[in-house]
Formats: sequence, structure tokens, C-alpha cells
Amino acid sequence: MTMADESKIGTPWRDDELDAIIADYFAMLMTDLAGEAYVKSRHSRALMERIGRTHRSVEFKHQNISAVLDELGMPWIPGYKPKRNYQNAIFDALDRYLTAHPNVLAGLPVTAPVIIPPAAVFVEPPALTVPESPLPERLKRLVRKFDPVERDHRNRALGQAGEAFVVDLEHRRLNSGNRPDLARKVRWIAAEEGDGAGYDVLSFDLQGRERLIEVKTTNGSARTPFFLTRNEHETAQGRPADWRIYRVHHFAKAPRVFTLTPPLENAVTLRTETWRASFQ
Repeated sequence: MTMADESKIGTPWRDDELDAIIADYFAMLMTDLAGEAYVKSRHSRALMERIGRTHRSVEFKHQNISAVLDELGMPWIPGYKPKRNYQNAIFDALDRYLTAHPNVLAGLPVTAPVIIPPAAVFVEPPALTVPESPLPERLKRLVRKFDPVERDHRNRALGQAGEAFVVDLEHRRLNSGNRPDLARKVRWIAAEEGDGAGYDVLSFDLQGRERLIEVKTTNGSARTPFFLTRNEHETAQGRPADWRIYRVHHFAKAPRVFTLTPPLENAVTLRTETWRASFQ
């Protein structure tokens, strides 16, 4: 059995210890996302031998890391459920790691790993809630630096992969509903015509009514924020009965989708993020 250094019990983690556990966490995460086998307990034992921390302390810190990654709109290791009562030092350590390893953010998968039956893909949207407590200021700065909303918005490969996933999903949904005639009419509008339509995919409900789908994709969780353009918002207001958001989340591991329909203000909080500057 690995023995902990008793002098460290109850003491704050040092920077070198945090750097070690974060590097090991990302080694496991990248292995997991690649679909390769690994044993978490072996990683934990090796880490405990290296830094002299208890199993409980190591497991708790793993959950802290998961919680911060969740705020950053990133996938986290299954089994290390996010635990948010963290100390500020974890934010600085993650900042150091992500700054030194930008390939970690750039290298997140942009293809769905498995084909899931449509009935299992669709889930309920998260509830609109008031946070119990504000995010720590240091965590806010970290989120601003590695902004998940901006990162997802600029990641065209991820966006296109999510749209392709939804096109396939709609084909399968309509075919399984005995409407192959409608499945053949599904169109990937964003790929055919560009981004000016105010939605990405033209589909239908089982009765044949048009469904204008704006796809928003993230490797993060259901609660990861996203951008909405003025054009998309105006299209939603102009055709509220037909337009909807398909929020694709956990894309890298096990894609799930929840839908939002107008008025969007009933489901999400909309905040102005950018302004158009002109001279007239």
C-alpha cells in the first residue's frame, strides 16, 4: 500500500504537486478521448508515490480539475465528477498547463465517436437557474482567457462536424418515424448556401412541417454557454413555430442534444457581448 507523507495531511498543495496531478489528469483525458484503455487507479497510485498525498486528497483534486474543465467547456474524465469547492491555486496551475500546452485545446476531437439511436440522443435542456454563489474571481479570469464560447464559435471544424451530426440525426429520426419521403428532403443549408439563412439545417417534423435548425456544438457540458447572432435571433422571432436550436453537447464522448424554441428568453439569459461600430 502506498503510504502518504503525514506531514502533508491537511496542508495546501504546492505548485509542483498541482502541476504533477494536472499533467497526469490530461494524460488520462487524452487517452480516454482517443478511446484507448487506461487504469485510473494505477495513475493514482503512481501519483501518490510521487507526491506523498493521500488517496482521498488525490481523488478530491481530480474532481476539482473536472469542475474547472467543466467551466471551461471541456470534457472531463468519467468517474471524476466535478466538485467545486476548490482553492485558487488550482486555477493558476491549470492556467500554467493550458498556456504551455495550447495543443490540448486545439486537439479536442471534432467527430462524434459513436452513432446513437435518435431516441437516446435527445435530452431535456438544463433549467434556467440563479447560481448559488458567484464564480471565484480567479476562475472568471481563467474562463475569460480560455473562453469556451469564443473557442467553440471559432472552431469551424467542430461546428461543421456538429451540423453533419444533426443532418444524419434528422435523417435517422425521420426514417425511424416512417417518413423516408421527408428524410430525403433534409438539407444542410449552411453547407449549401452559407451562414446567412439564420439556421443551419432544414428538416421536418413527422407531420411534414418545416423545422429550421440552428446547430450549436460543444465538447463541453449542457450548461456551456454559446453565441447567438442577430440574424439567428431575428429568424427565431420571424418564424418562432418552426425555428429551434439543437444544442449538441458532450460531442467528443457521447453526443447529446437538447432543443430550445422561441421565445428563447424563457430558456436562457441573453446578454449583449459585442457591438457593431459604424460612422453613420
